[in-house]
Amino acid sequence: MKQLDTKFMHPAEQITVIIGRIYRSGMTTTSGGNISIKDENGDIWITPSAIDKGNLTEKDIVCIKKDGTVVGPHKPSSEHPFHRAIYDMRPEVTAVIHAHPPALVSFSIVHEVPDTNIIPQAKSICGKVGFAPYDVPGSAALGEKIAKEFKNNPGIKAVIMENHGVVLCGKDMMDAYERFETLEFCARTIIKAKTLGEPAYLTDDQIGRFEKSIQTNYHYFIGVTYPSDERAIRTDIVRIVRRSCDQDLMISTYGTVSVRWRGNDFLITPPGVPRWDIQPEQIVQVKDGMVEAGKVPSRSVALHQMIYQMNPHINSIIMTQSPNLMAFSTSGVKFDVRTIPESWIFLQDIPNVPFGMHFEEPAKIAEMLGKIPAVLVANDSVIVTGDKLLQTFDKLEVAEFSAKSLILAAPIGKLKPINDKEIERLMVAFNV
Repeated sequence: MKQLDTKFMHPAEQITVIIGRIYRSGMTTTSGGNISIKDENGDIWITPSAIDKGNLTEKDIVCIKKDGTVVGPHKPSSEHPFHRAIYDMRPEVTAVIHAHPPALVSFSIVHEVPDTNIIPQAKSICGKVGFAPYDVPGSAALGEKIAKEFKNNPGIKAVIMENHGVVLCGKDMMDAYERFETLEFCARTIIKAKTLGEPAYLTDDQIGRFEKSIQTNYHYFIGVTYPSDERAIRTDIVRIVRRSCDQDLMISTYGTVSVRWRGNDFLITPPGVPRWDIQPEQIVQVKDGMVEAGKVPSRSVALHQMIYQMNPHINSIIMTQSPNLMAFSTSGVKFDVRTIPESWIFLQDIPNVPFGMHFEEPAKIAEMLGKIPAVLVANDSVIVTGDKLLQTFDKLEVAEFSAKSLILAAPIGKLKPINDKEIERLMVAFNV
């Protein structure tokens, strides 16, 4: 997966990278959606009309000059009028994404806007979400309606389009993409949670208190060394993060992986870096409770430290938001792994703990994880632990696949887990 560095990549290159991610993630079709970038000259680079989104190259990207002249081998997207309307309305915006991701299209069909308070980081990433009335796709009238929504709500950077899809903008392409992916994730989580029961949402006050509870005053150390075994861990972490993204187990705006190094020292991912794009040199070393100078560790670093200190048998941790597990996390419905014996052997009984507990009472979470391999944190994440990192990743995959099976089973009939006696037989047979 190519790293997206907007400072050095040509607009056409950025567009092909992002449209590729969107297509491979199942958030648009071969013919659907369009994305654009406005460069420093005021020219708009945009995806072409009626060209396969799964195989676009930089040469396929069209440039619409400031004077309206079109340069390129294809016609520009038929919906370029609303891209220009947004740029005219918002001079600070340099990137626009329009697509038809399934969950957000579902909201557009029922004329509703997803509540981003379903997970803590979404409110700040997505902001307030607008809603634009229907008009003919590609028409100037549609562009006017979308632009009007952006004009009437200056802080809005995302708009649901009635019976159509979504359009989002950003200060650069990565900013717009993270908003797009996070908003679609919120929509998917809400829909899946409604399949199980009724989603619970965080209040603004809960999110505010949560943000204030996060540690930021770290003690740093200098004279960092990077022996070969430490460098190998960095490579393993990056590989697992990218694999998690590929497997739909992690989104670009959330996901933490750490691995014990020596004693209670460990390595952990940083915040604020798109998960797709994390590089080995960005991983943070934590030694003797202090942080590698010049870097910022994951906001959950104190929890990871507590888990390692209290549990010598745990050597790796993954915290993430995967869509099916988050349905259980946000609905409060019990994730009953006893419905699938093979999964129970891996995971045992996974509890759902209250939102914020992992920051306010990390010792309690660490104590729980000393006895069971995973917990669900309400409206926040799943925390999975294990020995080797690949083993921990395997547990995460099993948990997510199991959660998906349970959600798919919910409309069919009542779930029928195995009983306590059968669980005892499993414990004996597999030495659990």
